[in-house]
Amino acid sequence: MNKLYQQKHQLWLRMLFGSFAINDPIIKSKLYDFSQILFRHLKWLGRDILENGGDYNYDRDMQLYKTTQVFEVLEQIKQELEAISKHYDDSTLFERIKSDEAYMLSYINDLLSDETNNKEVTAFSMKREWEYPLDQESIDALTLFLFEESYKEYELIMVYAYMQARTKDITQFDVYQDLIDESHFHLKSFGEMMAKLGILALPRELHELTYKITDLDKFLKDGIAEEEAAKEMCKELSDAVKDERLSAFFDFINNQESYHIDLMKRLLDGK
Repeated sequence: MNKLYQQKHQLWLRMLFGSFAINDPIIKSKLYDFSQILFRHLKWLGRDILENGGDYNYDRDMQLYKTTQVFEVLEQIKQELEAISKHYDDSTLFERIKSDEAYMLSYINDLLSDETNNKEVTAFSMKREWEYPLDQESIDALTLFLFEESYKEYELIMVYAYMQARTKDITQFDVYQDLIDESHFHLKSFGEMMAKLGILALPRELHELTYKITDLDKFLKDGIAEEEAAKEMCKELSDAVKDERLSAFFDFINNQESYHIDLMKRLLDGK
């Protein structure tokens, strides 16, 4: 089951980063919606594994290929959907998963049947050019920020999901869900910005010591410190990027990080 969990983890990332890579807004939106469904599958599968006395980890064995056409992105997703379907049993959980993924596969096959969908993919071009002109200092600051923060948001999603699956406390469960949802939004924002710059890349794999938490008090204090560091990075980036539109966006993210700190303090006070 841990091997299946790994495949589902990879399928979620494949769909998610496929949505970032594709420029067409309708296809992008649909693939992102699919990625959110796949993440729920991951949550349900993890719960099922734990309830049956097993365990899982976040090991990965995948690459994000530097595709140049939409059909290349879709074919990779299609192959993974077809491969994973062979490993499901007839339980209620897997009947639901199979039904969801059958529709995803049908949608992708429909796209592949229409050659007009096969547009250029520029997410891996390495051009490092924004949608409107930015000076080189701003581009460099944005690039560094996006690589660091996309990893951080992926890490937070996975760590909070790991903790949420193992808590019996309703307050902790609720706060973890808020933090997971917020990090999904941040990862989506940063991933799409990386794609616009032509530097889309997977976040590095997590070491198990990152998410196998044995000291909740230390975990929460470290999390607060990490959010405070992220706030400082947002402020520095807002100052470094000489563009009012981007500065406003990073001020917006900075204020959200402030609330994340409050959520974690609530957990720390009430644990």
